[in-house]
Amino acid sequence: MEIRKELPEIFEEFAEARQNAFLAAKAQKEKNIPLIGIFCTYFPMELATAMNASVVGLCSTSDETIPEAEKDLPSNLCPLVKSSYGFAKTDKCPFFYFSDLVVGETTCDAKKKMYEYLGEIKPVHVMQLPNTQDEEGFKLWKKEVIKMKEVLEEKFGVEITEDKLRAAIKTRNEERKAISALFELMKNDPVPIMGHDLFKLVYGSSFNFNVEQVINEIKAITEKIKNERGEEPKIAKMPRILITGCPIGGATEKVIKAIEENGAVVVGYENCVGYKKYDRLIDEEKEDVYEAIAERYFKIGCSVMAPDKYRYQLLDRIIDEYNIDGVVEVTLQACHTYNVESFGIKRYVNDTKNKPYLLVETDYSQSDVGQLSTRLTAFIEMLQQ
Repeated sequence: MEIRKELPEIFEEFAEARQNAFLAAKAQKEKNIPLIGIFCTYFPMELATAMNASVVGLCSTSDETIPEAEKDLPSNLCPLVKSSYGFAKTDKCPFFYFSDLVVGETTCDAKKKMYEYLGEIKPVHVMQLPNTQDEEGFKLWKKEVIKMKEVLEEKFGVEITEDKLRAAIKTRNEERKAISALFELMKNDPVPIMGHDLFKLVYGSSFNFNVEQVINEIKAITEKIKNERGEEPKIAKMPRILITGCPIGGATEKVIKAIEENGAVVVGYENCVGYKKYDRLIDEEKEDVYEAIAERYFKIGCSVMAPDKYRYQLLDRIIDEYNIDGVVEVTLQACHTYNVESFGIKRYVNDTKNKPYLLVETDYSQSDVGQLSTRLTAFIEMLQQ
């Protein structure tokens, strides 16, 4: 596949992908293609792919409906939870409206209670996550994966065969390989593109329901970036930042902008829209296909786990392989698991990896943009000394 458009235009098209996908979701509905709304990277995408269903992320990243949500929910609640509930309650989220089934997961207490309320509006299935990544936790999680498969079969009147699952695994693995190859371009110093443009590509691709098209487009864009990089870098050498922590996007893109408007570049995202989502392939040769799927998702690093060893392992690899100069952790107000774990992450980054670390706590408003700019400017100046 050849990409004829210029890179800036491509970046903006991917940035608008979420909005354009609203019409695509409607088209899915008209074709009777199942649409599954999800909230987390723990959902096994292969199950949906095996039954030719589409998947869309429902986590909302705007403060537009938070006032309406606060009529029912506490005001001192995570903005992601309030926003997600608010968009569902007000019927302002086309993805939620067109979803045939909403799948939640027990990553935090606030979301668990929110799913009860969402269940009054839409059919909801909640996957029970273990709290520990040990042998007993894995047994529970494998059962949840199989149960999820059975729920989908019953809800949509389909049969998810092992052959279909194995084909789906290959497809989703190819997607992971393609996006990982795009990520790896940021190992170059200077970088070939800015971090915000990388974010637009990866985040936007998640709203394309045609997985094969995503794979081909990402591969073509990766080659175009390689070819356009040339001998003379177009982007100056800058401090290299890794963003970790809570899901980022929409309103929280203000953090990316504050970093890159003040003299640094974000070379990677460890959080749910970045490496965490695409790291690790499913073992295509494993005899027990459900064990293979469960194993891959079980090893996602998330602050809901205690201890959260796989997050530390991923951070270790990224910091080394991408030559990170500093780590910025973005947490949302009242996101207790990530806020509490930030203490351990800071110690790990400072003491084990010997890298500077900055914690940024924010919400979906724009009221702290000035403060963010000031703090990040000081952090970047420290890196440049």
